[in-house]
Amino acid sequence: MFSGIVEGKGKVIALKSKKDSIYIEILPPKNFSKNLKKGASISVDGVCLTSLDTGKKVLKFDVIEETLLRTNLKDIKKGSLVNLERSITSSTEIGGHLMSGHIHCTGKIKKIIKKESTKDILVSFPKNYGEYIFEKGYIGINGCSLTLGKVNQNSFYLHLIPETLSVTNLDMLSTKSKVNIEIDQSTITTVETVKNILATQKS
Repeated sequence: MFSGIVEGKGKVIALKSKKDSIYIEILPPKNFSKNLKKGASISVDGVCLTSLDTGKKVLKFDVIEETLLRTNLKDIKKGSLVNLERSITSSTEIGGHLMSGHIHCTGKIKKIIKKESTKDILVSFPKNYGEYIFEKGYIGINGCSLTLGKVNQNSFYLHLIPETLSVTNLDMLSTKSKVNIEIDQSTITTVETVKNILATQKS
């Protein structure tokens, strides 16, 4: 599990395509890999990946075909900057909302509104997820825990503060960029529970 509070950006320094997966190496921020163990879970742009070793110099991952099909990691390139977060522990402060690192879908940046020190971005999403996305709810974007702004039929606004823009790769997005979307699981559970109750009452 993750908190959605990105710890820093990592740079992809190696990438090798295999038959049904890719192998990537990422140079992490200083001290990010302290006490990291082989097999540990790390959020890479919101995707839960398994560390192949202790990450002493670089982080190493295999990314399987299913993950590539569902996320923007299929478009990753050498030199790409990705958001990184270690998995939470019993002492972790949860400043965002709990996230699993299991991406539901990808969205596309439709509009970017630059302000003095902040940005508003408009993100499109697949219509079949619309019932779980509403204003002031939580959403995970490239591993960042964010609060939803105005929600339209198949798009939503996000309002990014300077700290988010500084620490994450969201400041580097441009129109047509793809982002990983993880919908808040508690929202899904609540919506599905209400739907089941209403369906039972009708029957």
